[in-house]
Amino acid sequence: MNSSAPAARRARAVESFRSAALDLAPIERGMSLFAVTRGQWSMIDAILVVLDSVPGPCAISLWTWTIADYDLRCVSQLMRCGRVSSARLIIDLAARSKNGPVIDSWIEMFGPASVSYVVTHAKIARIESTDGARYLLRGSMNLNNNPRFEQFDITEGGADFDLVERIEAGLPTGSDTNNSAARAASKITSAWSAAQLQMFGGFKPWKK
Repeated sequence: MNSSAPAARRARAVESFRSAALDLAPIERGMSLFAVTRGQWSMIDAILVVLDSVPGPCAISLWTWTIADYDLRCVSQLMRCGRVSSARLIIDLAARSKNGPVIDSWIEMFGPASVSYVVTHAKIARIESTDGARYLLRGSMNLNNNPRFEQFDITEGGADFDLVERIEAGLPTGSDTNNSAARAASKITSAWSAAQLQMFGGFKPWKK
């Protein structure tokens, strides 16, 4: 099956009250699924379901606003057991001060090019398996559980995966990326005028 052919997609919608493993299956080429949960599973849980279903090791990238030590340990264990070949973290500038020790540990484990600081509130995961399947996961949930309504989408192949991959390729990497470079790479000013941004009080002056 051509995973990038929209006509080949089988769209499904699920109101999930069970686990990610039960409600996302089957994970397959050309899939397209939308789910509404009550927060009983997280983005990390969804990633694990995909990794359990495809040949590895897989290359993954994670977009998130914040990260906890548990998330780091989970990804680290996935790499140690051969399920992940590389991991990249795209995280909000605010995390530099809020989650500094966790991000430092991430860089120590996965290398200085494994982190990109940007201005973001997106929650996305990109997974590419050794057989060429390309899964894009996105939703309202963070990497951890949260007992409230959350929405989630997963697709395999197509322009959505390509778009996120292309944006990632244009982002600076490394813990020494200064705030100005991170903001410029985020291209917020390409969508908002300076006058419009004033409504939000401008960018927060996080310390470099």
